[in-house]
Amino acid sequence: METKLLTQHYDKPEYQSLKGYQKLGGYEALKKAFSMKPQDIITEVKNAGLRGRGGAGFSTGMKWSFLPNNNEPRYLLCNADEGEPGTFKDRVMMERAPHQLIEGMIISAFAINSKKSYIYIRGEYMAPIKIVEKAIREVYDAGLLGKNILGSGFDHDMDVYRGAGAYIVGEETGLISSLEGKKGQPKLKPPFPAVQGYLKKPTIVNNVETLATVPWIITNGASEYKKYGTEKSPGTKLFSVSGNINKPGVYEVPLGIPFKDFLQNECGGMKPGYELKALIPGGSSCPVLTRDEALKSTMDYECMSQLGSMLGSGGVIIIDDKQCMVDLLNILMNFYHHESCGQCTPCREGTGWMNKITTSLLTKNGKLEDISLLHKIASHMLGTTICALSDAAAMPVMSFVTKFRDEFEYYAKEKRSKVKGDVHYAQAHH
Repeated sequence: METKLLTQHYDKPEYQSLKGYQKLGGYEALKKAFSMKPQDIITEVKNAGLRGRGGAGFSTGMKWSFLPNNNEPRYLLCNADEGEPGTFKDRVMMERAPHQLIEGMIISAFAINSKKSYIYIRGEYMAPIKIVEKAIREVYDAGLLGKNILGSGFDHDMDVYRGAGAYIVGEETGLISSLEGKKGQPKLKPPFPAVQGYLKKPTIVNNVETLATVPWIITNGASEYKKYGTEKSPGTKLFSVSGNINKPGVYEVPLGIPFKDFLQNECGGMKPGYELKALIPGGSSCPVLTRDEALKSTMDYECMSQLGSMLGSGGVIIIDDKQCMVDLLNILMNFYHHESCGQCTPCREGTGWMNKITTSLLTKNGKLEDISLLHKIASHMLGTTICALSDAAAMPVMSFVTKFRDEFEYYAKEKRSKVKGDVHYAQAHH
């Protein structure tokens, strides 16, 4: 069942403006937060069990509590560089409810005592950038940002920073490098950003959805939030759903909902003439699930992990029986090869090789032994690099090749797709 904690007012255009947002209870959570001790806000968020909604699913309150107890300035960064193929829920959040994010950020900044925050938005998001910038101006004009906010004695400034179209800066240390004006390349951890991040100062990086959830938790309390979802994956989550289904889009549902129900009830089921074949549950870097696995899964971190996949950023890609898995894998490899920053050899070389091999299968030059080679290259890329892009490319390869090996072998032997027949590569990738 769709449960609208965050998206309740997303269908109202006035929710985008400060006036409309306040009319519907906006910035009341901020007033309440200012009457609390910063430590109590962190505790409340920790008790709510809110987990990072950008992909890793790490406890948000726990992340905040890693900040060192020193007098150095701290930074709060909002990761709005939504680049994971199949994921578009942060865009909807920024377009429909920019103030929800801003309010969440001011509360979070107050909790961790940060005087300065940045919203790092991917460069392709022209509309969200304008909407968020306008919202920030409204908030400044209303005295909700700047010096002595609402007479609380707390000062905070916020800026928008535009990415330049690199997937890699969605990784938090890559994002920090880019924000510092350097090449957007990930850095080795430790030190973790909470200890030494932006400008070598303690830094917290959270996703749009994570920060936008904070006002609800402050208003309603942790125990109320925990009434939704499962014990280990509390609350609701926004899912971006694409594929040949009747109602693609962004849905907010409690974590733990059976995928089967979600597909039927929220997404309106498969389009007529299409059958479910496979599922990518959390964005393109997550291992694929077969139809049977998908139909018995529940949408939460634990179940997906047990099935050998991930909930990731909630980019639900529904694959139907008319799709060729060799073709789909090649599209993904094209992407990861293009987006690798080239810093680590296994990723720089491995993504290129995997792209080459999948392309050679599609151009009828593939051999049977290429399939094992593909799997072998991917297995050597896992866990061998500074950031997880190498894994993000390797995991789909291993799962596609293992679970749909018959399609790859058929392509190698027959020089055509088992599903689509004889399609010319140029035609398929015009």
